[in-house]
Amino acid sequence: MLDKLLKKETKLSVIGLGYVGLPIALEFARKMKVIGFDIKQDRVDLMKESIDPSKELDKTAFDGCDIKFTCNVADLKEATFHVVAVPTPINEHNLPNLTPLLSATKTVGRALKKGDIVVFESTVYPGCTEDDCVPILEQESGLKFGVDFKVGYSPERINPGDKEHTLTKILKIVSGSDAESLKIIAGVYETIIKAGIYKASSIKVAEAAKIIENTQRDVNIALMNELSLIFDRMDINTYEVLEAAGTKWNFLKFFPGLVGGHCIGVDPYYLTYKANALGYHSKIIDGGRVINDSMGPYVAQTAIKKLIRNGHKVNGAKILIMGATFKENVSDIRNSKVADVHKELVSYSAHVDVMDPYADSEELFEEYGYRLLPEITEKYAAVILAVNHKEYVGLDEAYFKSITTENAIFIDIKGCFRDKIKDMIYWSL
Repeated sequence: MLDKLLKKETKLSVIGLGYVGLPIALEFARKMKVIGFDIKQDRVDLMKESIDPSKELDKTAFDGCDIKFTCNVADLKEATFHVVAVPTPINEHNLPNLTPLLSATKTVGRALKKGDIVVFESTVYPGCTEDDCVPILEQESGLKFGVDFKVGYSPERINPGDKEHTLTKILKIVSGSDAESLKIIAGVYETIIKAGIYKASSIKVAEAAKIIENTQRDVNIALMNELSLIFDRMDINTYEVLEAAGTKWNFLKFFPGLVGGHCIGVDPYYLTYKANALGYHSKIIDGGRVINDSMGPYVAQTAIKKLIRNGHKVNGAKILIMGATFKENVSDIRNSKVADVHKELVSYSAHVDVMDPYADSEELFEEYGYRLLPEITEKYAAVILAVNHKEYVGLDEAYFKSITTENAIFIDIKGCFRDKIKDMIYWSL
């Protein structure tokens, strides 16, 4: 199959062209013929014009790529190697929402032919590929798994906004349903991954490896957040403590903050869901999730308390939140915990404005019910620096004083301005 792909006698398809799927599709398209499939016509139209809807890639990323962007399921029948890279979010009850994945699996199943291989990249709980996806592929295609088609799992490691650790520079885990499929899948990915390939012993091992990458980070950040809750009661700056502790050679450098996004704040719930189904109720992982999910309201409540202590009226108090995305220098608003800060402040009847140089105002309104402030025209009783976008970190205290009232509060969630704010009332995690 690899030889035919490289000779362009057959095609590779990528289903789902978001933060993960589009970079993969374009990278493969420099080596072989690719069908890039997405269910949203407006996104497909943009990509046909060499525009990344996610605003991660510039137009040059599309140069030299042999790729056909489409919403037509029938086009997938031209491919023999399929990569599924759709989102796997959680619902309002923090349970896995497999709807996008299972829908994409049905789509692939309708296009599946004898000899095809399907590789899943979406983050799932161990067992999902074989227990949930394979039966759908069989049902939709009428083919027999292991005889007529094979599957694999290769967890995505895309990091939005990271221009250093890009797709080709990150070691790629691959797995297959048998030795033959593993060899083919590894060979296909080796054509684009310069950092090398790691062959997992099974699909379940690869699924588990992915899910604990972010669970480990989530638990460690939760510890830092809990320490910040403790140190705040002791009137100790957490970042100063971490700076001192970090002088030890084996101290792990994690920091407190709002844990959102489509990975760290989501993946642990997939693992605990599966654990619960097997009769085990996680203690550390669930505890970490409770702490991290509570940090948005905690930041807002701290801001309200400081306003009261410094003579400000809370009802109608003008508060500016700088940053709306889930992390710095990206446009991704998925599971942004800034929304939790906003919601809590509004519950106290504060007047809250939000600004962000990357986020889309209409997407924010659709997802969270508020829009971005076009420009600053008034002064605020409090400013909350929620996301350290590069446009913000270069500002100084004089700027913040120019947009605030007397005795204003400056909330610096990530401690970016710890040594730079002297006259304003300052607080950080």
